[in-house]
Amino acid sequence: MQKALGAVAPYVYVLLRIVAGLSFAQHGAQKLFGLLGARQAVDPFSQMGFAGIIEFVGGIMVAIGLYTTPVAFLASGEMAYAYFTAHFPRGLWPIENGGEPAVLYCFLFLYLSVIGSGKLSLDVIRK
Repeated sequence: MQKALGAVAPYVYVLLRIVAGLSFAQHGAQKLFGLLGARQAVDPFSQMGFAGIIEFVGGIMVAIGLYTTPVAFLASGEMAYAYFTAHFPRGLWPIENGGEPAVLYCFLFLYLSVIGSGKLSLDVIRK
C-alpha cells in the first residue's frame, strides 16, 4: 500500500498543510472578528487578541505555504503555551482537560515547521 500511495504523498502533505492552516485560521477569525459561532470579538491588543492574530494570519500563511517553517514553529509554540496555561491546570491528560486540539495543533505545526511547505506553495515560488 505504501508503495502504491507513495507517488501521491507530496500532494497529500500539501492537502494536510492547507486544511490545517485554514482550520487554524478559523480559530483566529472567531477571536478577532466574532465569527463562526463566537459571541463577540476580543480586543486585538489582549493576550487572546494576540493569539487570534497568530492563528488567523499564521493559519492563512501556512495554508498558502508562505514562510511556512517560521510561521508553523510560532503556531506550534502558541499551542504549547495555550495547553500549559489554559488546559493543563484543569487536569493531566488532554482528554480530561479539553486540550486535545491544542496538543494536536502543537505537534502538527511542529511537524510542518520541520518539513516545510512542500509542493504547491508560495515558498517554492519565492525561492
